[in-house]
Amino acid sequence: MTQSGWRKPTPGLLQAERFAEVGERLSIPKSQAIVAVKKVAATIGLKSQDLLLLDTFGAVTQAQDWEEGRRPIVWASNHFLMEQTGFSLATLRRHVRRLCEVGVISMKDSPNGKRWGRRDEDGVIVEAYGFDLSPLAARVKEFEALYAHLQAERSACASLRNAITVTRRMIRAKIEKALEAGLRGPWRDLEETFSGLLEGLPRRSERAEGLENYLSRIKALLSSVEEAFEAAFDWPDRSDASSAGSADSEASKSQYMTPTSLEIETHILTTKEPKLVKSNRFETKHVAGPAREGQRTEPVESTEEVDLDINWSTHGQNGASKRGSDVDIPMLMASCPHFAEMARATGGYLRDWNDVHRAAANLRPIVGISEDAWNVANKVLGPAAAAASIALILDKSTTGEVKSPGGYLRGLVERAQVGELHLDRSFYGRLGGLAT
Repeated sequence: MTQSGWRKPTPGLLQAERFAEVGERLSIPKSQAIVAVKKVAATIGLKSQDLLLLDTFGAVTQAQDWEEGRRPIVWASNHFLMEQTGFSLATLRRHVRRLCEVGVISMKDSPNGKRWGRRDEDGVIVEAYGFDLSPLAARVKEFEALYAHLQAERSACASLRNAITVTRRMIRAKIEKALEAGLRGPWRDLEETFSGLLEGLPRRSERAEGLENYLSRIKALLSSVEEAFEAAFDWPDRSDASSAGSADSEASKSQYMTPTSLEIETHILTTKEPKLVKSNRFETKHVAGPAREGQRTEPVESTEEVDLDINWSTHGQNGASKRGSDVDIPMLMASCPHFAEMARATGGYLRDWNDVHRAAANLRPIVGISEDAWNVANKVLGPAAAAASIALILDKSTTGEVKSPGGYLRGLVERAQVGELHLDRSFYGRLGGLAT
């Protein structure tokens, strides 16, 4: 029994009394204590009505009640509390009990079991019996540490969910592309495995550990899909769908094994010069040697480093630069937040335009833009402007502004060919819209 003999002790009530003794030795502002418990209310088992009652208790206390050596005790009557909260007497008692059992308030009972108190001329509590809020002061650091942990957990879960979404879309895009093109490989088995993984997609309430396990499983499937996709291009024969209409197998193989790349010139060159000087466009500032006949070149999605870390510009039909642009990577990421989030989830921090170009190449299938359209955009716009176009299209399609991403990209290419493309205006316009 407690000192007054009015209340049966429980583990929660005894723990609350210990917290009250600790809180008496601390000086914590009332607002800090109330806010700290509200941030973790759901985690420690409190509901919205509990917090309403706690706010009512806090409103009755005064600032000096929370100073060191004092206890913020509330002796308001049941009638007053019922008026302030709208609770019935049974509901009021239930919420008081929960606050005590959770350990955020304690009960200081008078000998006659009634709540009362008095203050001196300075407003300091001289003697009081009722609801003691001292446990809140004692648990402020605990609640703040718990809130920091919850924030880290939420951030980790959000990052993991984004990575799962991006990985899932990449798997679907590659499987659908392989089945559509009739590529050889275990695509039906991979599709069944993918369907099984989708059935076990984690719920929104899943913790970080469960999301990590699921992400490792779906990434393992992505690796299998990518291996099958690459193996389909390494076989000597073309896919069943394309080889049926081919008359010359060797010509068909050569055509299939030579994908379109960033190079504007043909890959089989006849020249006596040791090095070939390309146009003065910024994305082709390097010189390259003549390619050997039949040599395989890398596709657009390759990770070859290209000097893109300068301002990009639009080009007309003759390839001459029409106008410079001061759009940089921070501005691109700020104006295209959806692209920025997905790009960082797949490739991490984007340091330069090479990273932006690689991210755009990886996200291009998710947007629904074909590889041919991507190759044409790289040739006409240049790699950096093409990557920026993918970022713009991804964000606009996410917000519903673009219904046909492929058609939108073709429109940008056509405008660039006649020198009427002003891509930077779109980025400035989006920044202005986000600011408002």
